[in-house]
Amino acid sequence: MIDGVVRTRVGYAGGMTGDPTYHNIGDHAETIQINFDPQTISYAGLLDVFWAGHNPSIPPPSSQYRSIVFYHNEEQKRLALESKEREEARLGHKVLTEIKPASDFHLAEPYHQKYYLSLIPGIEREFRGIYRNHEDFVNSTAVARVNGFLGGNGTPERLRQEIANYGLSPLGERLLANMSR
Repeated sequence: MIDGVVRTRVGYAGGMTGDPTYHNIGDHAETIQINFDPQTISYAGLLDVFWAGHNPSIPPPSSQYRSIVFYHNEEQKRLALESKEREEARLGHKVLTEIKPASDFHLAEPYHQKYYLSLIPGIEREFRGIYRNHEDFVNSTAVARVNGFLGGNGTPERLRQEIANYGLSPLGERLLANMSR
């Protein structure tokens, strides 16, 4: 639950293979696509979250799992490169994260979307009742925020502030609130 993050989707990017899938990823990497409100969080702020959330020094077991920051314009490129340099200075060595121009994003299969939410079937079922179309479910800000919370982001206090806005039933709200204890 990061203020300003509007939507998250997982998929594949960074390669040239057409129509990648989990079992035929080709030269792509598993990625997350983040849509954000730049009035609330900046690209630089997202980069700070990125660097704090993983170890960029560990070699990936395969190119499928390599660390990449994608940029969409020259300003984002500059910010990404500067943030990588800061991380290298902080760690005292080169990091393995690549900085690349954004390429086509290929949405991952439905069973890969909203992983943490899928672990709580009662809450997922409620959201799937609200968002009957899979595309609407994956694109939902509420679903993204709850998935983020269930993945360990956000605080119980923040969840209490937002929970009434998610469209869940009283039972769904109680179930989700109990996850924060």
